Amino acid sequence: MPHKVDARGLSCPQPVVVAKKTLESTREQVVQILVDNEAARENVSRFARSAGHQVEILPAAGNEYIVSITRAKVG
Repeated sequence: MPHKVDARGLSCPQPVVVAKKTLESTREQVVQILVDNEAARENVSRFARSAGHQVEILPAAGNEYIVSITRAKVG
């Protein structure tokens, strides 16, 4: 079950900060960040990829997106 976080309504760089803190504070393999604008979608995706994680963008309602981050395998 993925860990889900709602970052709608936050302006950049807050969605990235939320994603980073969530990845640091949970042990879930998949973290999903719900965002409501393209800038947040791109910035969260870029952050996660630069940290070595896999990213999938899932469309949600209206102009919303779920940035699904699968942790990089360690070891």
